[in-house]
Amino acid sequence: MTETRHLSALDLAAALRRGEADAREHTEAVLRAAREEAAPTGAFAHLLAERSRAQAERAQTRLEAARTDPAAAAELARRSPLLGVPVPVKDLSRIAGEPFEAGSAVLRGTIAEVTDGVPALLEDAGTVTIGKTSTPEFGMPCYTEPAHAAPARTPWDLRRTAGGSSGGAAAAVAAGIVPLAHGSDGGGSVRIPAACCGVVGMKPSRGVVSPGPYGAEGPGLVSDGMIARTVRDVAAGLDAIAGSRPGDAYPAPLPPGGFLAALQGREQAQGRRGARAAHGSGGLRIGVLTQPLNIDTPVHPAALRAVERASEALRGAGHELVELSAPFTPEQWRTFMPLWTVGAASIPLPPEAEQQLMPLTRWLRAQGRAYDGVAVSSALAGMQALARTVGQAFASVDAVLTPSLSGPPAFPADLQLADPAADFDAQCAFTPWTSTWNMTGRAAISVPVHREEIDGTQLPFGAHIGAVRAGDDVLVLALAELLEAEDPWPLVREVAA
Repeated sequence: MTETRHLSALDLAAALRRGEADAREHTEAVLRAAREEAAPTGAFAHLLAERSRAQAERAQTRLEAARTDPAAAAELARRSPLLGVPVPVKDLSRIAGEPFEAGSAVLRGTIAEVTDGVPALLEDAGTVTIGKTSTPEFGMPCYTEPAHAAPARTPWDLRRTAGGSSGGAAAAVAAGIVPLAHGSDGGGSVRIPAACCGVVGMKPSRGVVSPGPYGAEGPGLVSDGMIARTVRDVAAGLDAIAGSRPGDAYPAPLPPGGFLAALQGREQAQGRRGARAAHGSGGLRIGVLTQPLNIDTPVHPAALRAVERASEALRGAGHELVELSAPFTPEQWRTFMPLWTVGAASIPLPPEAEQQLMPLTRWLRAQGRAYDGVAVSSALAGMQALARTVGQAFASVDAVLTPSLSGPPAFPADLQLADPAADFDAQCAFTPWTSTWNMTGRAAISVPVHREEIDGTQLPFGAHIGAVRAGDDVLVLALAELLEAEDPWPLVREVAA
């Protein structure tokens, strides 16, 4: 069963359809591994054993019913390609009747009354929830240090952060507990932990995944995404949650047949450029940007070597690589700040809860309350102006390649600082590229292209591929898959001693 757990999501689903694995037995093995093997990583905030067993029972019933009818089996594979596959949900999303604490002491013991859209879609897809993955308080920082639960650590080195805010999700995937996990990304919160844990993490284009029926888009910074060990699993996961709902502010078109089909080259209208890239025939112009964007900070040589390694593979596939400079200054990037802090201040909490919050959250909320409506309107306009500047600066290339992070997975003490303002600056220095793609709303992915020994421990380093144009999600996936094919990465990292 350990070997089955280490299959990709799509390979596991195929094994379940063929009867080579049993959804109920597999779920029990995953629950056991989540309790035992994943414990040192702090991957899970809550395990949902009863719910998962019921989901696995329903999945197995459907699988067995289809197995005697080839036409029904083919239809099941088409309509429910992830049936029976474990896919945990980040504990910033609600599932009715289950714990919802969002990494905060303020919400400790809270049971959700409704199910948010993404968890509902994952259940409709026939996946097995397994549990809620760990997140920092309200998903604010790029590390995962919940207020009252175990912190998330990378399986590569349990002294180092798994990143955030989808740190638990990335740790669960990297450790081989699950092949695919849900995350959300407002400034890099899927891609940062993917880089820290040596897995793949993608934020799709703004509007690809609806925040409905209960969530609001606000300035459009946040998008739900997927973390996996393979690029095709990410595409399949996005297919399960993508789509618009009535009233969405930024509905985005989807590739005919879905992301996985487009990636496989089945839908020529949307997949032509992506398929060409995936098969290495070249023709794309890729910008390489290693200059930090949001703060003046040094970049670790190993992070630069990750970009060099990705560049070599892309160039070998026939793509042209050109050097880019930062299109804006760190001071201009700070237009992001009012929107981020006002978002924190807007979290509905009773006044008496304020002192229960972590220092960073209190600081962000205090900063946000200091802005008036004019300042917020100006910040929104400033962010949109910055997005236009970025679009114009990158218009001559098809995608942009950067390091995922400025260095190796960080020690928590180097990020979570006593002074919240210094804490925020340390986070910026650790993640100087990712948030730009939240501001532009374009798709972006982190792939674990490089490993290097740092102070006696082998650690992962990611390369980040960001789209330039709206709707280029398939192109980003195809470039990531090219890197996966040309220079494969280790799929499972045993939890470090």
